[in-house]
Amino acid sequence: MNKTIQLQDLGNKDYKATWEYQEQLFKEIVDLKIRNRREELDLATPNYFLFVEHPHVYTLGKSGDLSNLLLSEKQLAAKGATFYKINRGGDITYHGPGQIVGYPILDLENFFTDIHKYLRFLEEAIILTLQEYGISSGRSEGETGVWLGVGTPFARKICAMGVRASRWVTMHGFALNVNADLGYFDNIIPCGIRGKAVTSLNVELGVEKVNEEEVKQKVLKHFKELFEAKFV
Repeated sequence: MNKTIQLQDLGNKDYKATWEYQEQLFKEIVDLKIRNRREELDLATPNYFLFVEHPHVYTLGKSGDLSNLLLSEKQLAAKGATFYKINRGGDITYHGPGQIVGYPILDLENFFTDIHKYLRFLEEAIILTLQEYGISSGRSEGETGVWLGVGTPFARKICAMGVRASRWVTMHGFALNVNADLGYFDNIIPCGIRGKAVTSLNVELGVEKVNEEEVKQKVLKHFKELFEAKFV
């Protein structure tokens, strides 16, 4: 079992180009697994973890409802934003500057074959990261992602999640609001959940800007411990 994960920070990259790159890595792993099975080989499958920041973009999951996007194509263009229907679970979400997006492309057969556990571990890595900033967060029953103020009238989402898995290979991942422009969330019903607010780490800490590189390192540390993995 190969628990080494190749870390790549793509910087600021267009959503569609990143999605295509994810698909390429995903296919590489799946094809190798099929070959292993067909030819009775035991070649190690690679794992990847991509960090990226996207220009303003809205994405709709395969079970999502287009009516949760509250803008016309013309209004999207005026805001300098793009829109894509994609093949992850979940409804509509926003990505943009000041948000740390993580895409683990893992062969879960290198770790554990349990998609529910995988999602809980993704959430846990974020929960533990926020804890380091003195912020108490958690899960909201029946809703993926990481939330603050769960069970209160002030519940707000700080991290969205949506994954796709096939043959135990994952893609897509999480989007953690660190220094995000929350005004862009006003144009959607986030994750299709009405009446739920969103927040960002800088807002919760009452500061203008949080060091995003520091946040990434904390996320990686907890991810590595949870998955008993090694980053290269």
